[in-house]
Amino acid sequence: MSDSAARTTRVVVVEDQPLFRSMLELTLGGAPDVRVVASVGTVKEGAAALRPGAADVAVLDIDLPDGNGIALGVTLRRHQPDLGILLLSAHDAMDLLLDLPPDVAAGWSYLSKTSSTDASTLVAAVRAAAEGRTTLDPALLDRVAPRAGSAVSRLTDRQYAVLRLLAQGLSNAGIGEALRITEKSVQNHINGIYATLGIDADPSRNPRVTAALRLLEETGPVS
Repeated sequence: MSDSAARTTRVVVVEDQPLFRSMLELTLGGAPDVRVVASVGTVKEGAAALRPGAADVAVLDIDLPDGNGIALGVTLRRHQPDLGILLLSAHDAMDLLLDLPPDVAAGWSYLSKTSSTDASTLVAAVRAAAEGRTTLDPALLDRVAPRAGSAVSRLTDRQYAVLRLLAQGLSNAGIGEALRITEKSVQNHINGIYATLGIDADPSRNPRVTAALRLLEETGPVS
C-alpha cells in the first residue's frame, strides 16, 4: 500500500435527504485524502455498510426514518472503539454530546447542517474524527459564553480563545497559526486550561476531548 493510500480516510455517509447526501458525497470526495466508501439513507443500511473494518469515520444524520444516528453511533462504537463519529443535524442540538454513555463518549463531533456546511469545516471535522478528536460546530460556539461561576469562566481571555479552537478540532499548530503564537505557547495555554478545569493526563481519557466537552457543558447562549 502506498503512503497516500495509507493516509486515506474512509467515510460512510448515513443521511436520508438525497440532495444533502449528494452534497456530502461531492464535498468529501473532493478532498484528496478522503474517500466515501458508502452513502446510504437509513439506520439499517448504515449498520450494514459500517461493518467492522469498512470505514474510519461514520457521518451520521441524527434524524433518520428508521431511528436516529446517535443510537446507531453508540452501537457502532461499542463494537468498533476506533471508529470516528461525526453527527449532523438540522437543529442546534450540540448539547446532545453531553448525554452520550460514558463508555463511548470520547471522540464524537457535531456540526449543524444550517451553520457549518462549508467544505473546509466538514472535511476538517472528518479528519479530526478519524484521529479520535472532538470537533464542535464553530458557528454554534460563536453564540455561547461561559456560565457565571463555572470553571471555564475563570480562564483568561487567551486561554478561552485557545479552548474554543481546540474544541473545533484544531491541532496545536492550527491553533498557533490562528492566534499567531508559537506551538510552545499554545501548549502552555493548554496546560493552564487543564489545570483550571481540573483535567488530568489520565491515559484512558483524551484530555482534549474532556476539555471540549467541559466547554460545551459550562457555556450557554449569549444574553
